[in-house]
Amino acid sequence: MKELWPAKHCWVCFATEREDRVAEWVSPCRCKGCTKWIHQSCLQRWLDEKQKGNSAGAVSCPQCGTEYRIVFPKMGPLVYFLQQVDRALSRVSPFAAAGVVVGTVYWSAVTYGAVTVMQVVGHKKGLDVMERADPLFLLMGLPTIPVMLVLGKMIRWEDYVVRLWQKHSTKLQLLSGILPGIGRPVPRVPADGGYGSDHLSVSRTLCGALVFPTIANLAGRLMFRRVPSSLQRTILGGIAFVLIKGMLKVYFKQQQYLIQANRHILNYPEREGPGGDLQEDDNEDSGNE
Repeated sequence: MKELWPAKHCWVCFATEREDRVAEWVSPCRCKGCTKWIHQSCLQRWLDEKQKGNSAGAVSCPQCGTEYRIVFPKMGPLVYFLQQVDRALSRVSPFAAAGVVVGTVYWSAVTYGAVTVMQVVGHKKGLDVMERADPLFLLMGLPTIPVMLVLGKMIRWEDYVVRLWQKHSTKLQLLSGILPGIGRPVPRVPADGGYGSDHLSVSRTLCGALVFPTIANLAGRLMFRRVPSSLQRTILGGIAFVLIKGMLKVYFKQQQYLIQANRHILNYPEREGPGGDLQEDDNEDSGNE
């Protein structure tokens, strides 16, 4: 019985056996008919594109799904050893890189914690405290300082105060003379709640948390100079900064709420013609035409 395809036909370059009689042909899978045969060189190029540099990766036929049987020439012991080393390094490298990143973050947190301790309690006293402390306690406690600062920064207590303000705004009309906007009736309630709740920004939260000890220290020196203890001065400065910043943020969000609640949409302006008649916009006239 004669075959349906008497001449071999490459399904990559579409050349036939008659066009290239010296080429090497191969039938690498269960396919029949026009996809049975392929040039060895065409299949090699196709495998290179599929493997993308991973010579050990398995490749299957796109039509029948048969995995190609790929054999390599025998290599010497030195080449085999180098190949195994290369594979081992490729497997270990992601874990090593992750370890380096984690170690860098950890020691950066330790360094930041030590600097914060010296900044809060004083340089000499901070060094003395850390020299007397247990090293294990320092290695476990110092990295928690930036973590606690970031977690504290994520507490959005101003939003809760704004909600209470809006809920009981009618009871605060007596204070409208001191701060404009307090207790003012609004014609509508914005659909998004209207209190201007900003989205949590990772970069803003991280920067604000890490800079907070420095700001608290500066605020303590400016506002509580008579306090002799550096620790107490920094704590009082931090509390004062948080309260002042929080009140300004609450007031700003309430004003944003009032702006949104009192917005108004204007009528479309119509132009007067030479005879006093109202004329539509030129764009609208051209569109009607």
